[in-house]
Parts: sequence; structure tokens; C-alpha cells
Amino acid sequence: IDFLPHLSIITAMPKKTPFHDMHIKNNAKMVEFAGFLMPIQFEGIIPEHETVRTGVGVFDVSHMGEIEIRGEDRMAFINYITTNDASKLALNQVQYSTMLYPDAGIVDDVLVYHLRDRIFLVVNAANADKDYKWIVDNKRLDVELNNLSDDIGQLAVQGPKAEPAVQKLCDFDLSAMEFYWSTETQLKDIPVVLSRTGYTGEDGFEIYCERQYGAQLWD
Repeated sequence: IDFLPHLSIITAMPKKTPFHDMHIKNNAKMVEFAGFLMPIQFEGIIPEHETVRTGVGVFDVSHMGEIEIRGEDRMAFINYITTNDASKLALNQVQYSTMLYPDAGIVDDVLVYHLRDRIFLVVNAANADKDYKWIVDNKRLDVELNNLSDDIGQLAVQGPKAEPAVQKLCDFDLSAMEFYWSTETQLKDIPVVLSRTGYTGEDGFEIYCERQYGAQLWD
């Protein structure tokens, strides 16, 4: 087949999460999802499911997107682009919400974190780039937008024994943290955003850290 200069095929290499080397070391079954190489199982789906239901399991969810909104009008802007009323959020509270197109079609469902000096928005992995572009295209008021998706690692620690597992790593009293609340704290000297959130139906936490701390956090 002759080369046709007007046609080109670009195949992007999948990204690796900050915990990739640990997955390989632990013989994870890796697949490509949303542009990332992700572990879908280690020992097996059934025993891992049972572990989360009866004990505690750890998920690498670093493929999720994270967008930071700063500026004087950050609360007004997040209220403009999402359907829930973020102005009702207390400091460090988390809110589940959606972003909508003008015809009411859903752009994405999101988590809105009301942190001390910024809004921290977590979006779905497959939509991260699209979501950020949509937010930029709809930017108004006095806000600064930053796409942190490639700079953040995220672990979900889920299960009925999640609290004692995470409590060993921090001085913050996790028993005082209710569902859909967060704090900026440290886990073994690693600065993190820690929230009591998750999608397993069990108790659990989601931990966000800068990519450079990934291996240290996993260990």
C-alpha cells in the first residue's frame, strides 16, 4: 500500500498512573481505559469484591480528572456551570452535581469540593479533556482555571474497615468526618485532600495527592 501523505493515523500511547509500577509489581491485569493503563484485577474479581464488602480494598482511580477553580468569583462560577447549589456548601463539604448543556443534556456528573482557597472539581475520566474545554469555553467572572488531571494521583480506600486503615496514617480524627466531607491534611507527611466519599456502597475515603508522592503514598 502506497503511503498517502494526506492521511495520517496518530495512536496516542496510554498514560500511566502514579501507581503503575506498583500494579506491575503485584501482577495486576492491566487494560487501557480512558487513555490510561489501569488495573482491573489482581487476585480476582470475586475475592476482591468480597474484600471490599467485608474488609478494606484500595482502588487506583488516578484516571479521573481534577480541575481547580480559583478567584474571587469561584463560588458564583461553579453555581453557573453546575445544577446543584454550591453556595450551600460549608467549608470542606463535598457535593454531587452535574454540568448541563443549554438543551439540558448532561456534560458530566461531578464532585464539587469547597476547599479553603479554591473549588476542586472531580470529573469522569473519559470526559476530562472535554469537560475542561467546556468549562473554559463558558468561563466568566473573576476566576482562574487549572486542569490538574495529569498532576494528581487518586486512591479510593473502600470497605467497612476503611476508617481504621486510613486512621493509622493520619492524626486527623476520621470518626468526626461525615459522608461527603473532606479535609486538607497529611498522610505520613504527604499533603493530601482526603474525603469521605466513594461509589461502592460501603464506607470509604478518596485520597488525592500530587503525582510525585504516588509511590510513597502506596507504600
